[in-house]
Amino acid sequence: MKRAAIVLAAAAIALGVAGCGEKPQSASQPKAVTPAFSGPATAFTAAGWKPGDEASWKEQLRTRAQGQDEYSRAAAP
Repeated sequence: MKRAAIVLAAAAIALGVAGCGEKPQSASQPKAVTPAFSGPATAFTAAGWKPGDEASWKEQLRTRAQGQDEYSRAAAP
């Protein structure tokens, strides 16, 4: 009985110490924040959007949101 208690205590201590081996998680240097509308022009760029133009970016977002609106897509009765 005494031997089982010693083994159990040793296992508990081993598990407790195992949690102390974690490496610290420190934040690195933050990346520079760039606005979304100043992204690069790629093959997937929407037609009518000019990189760096905030007004055309907002217009593209508004147009896209209107296309996802069920009320505007539904056929008139």
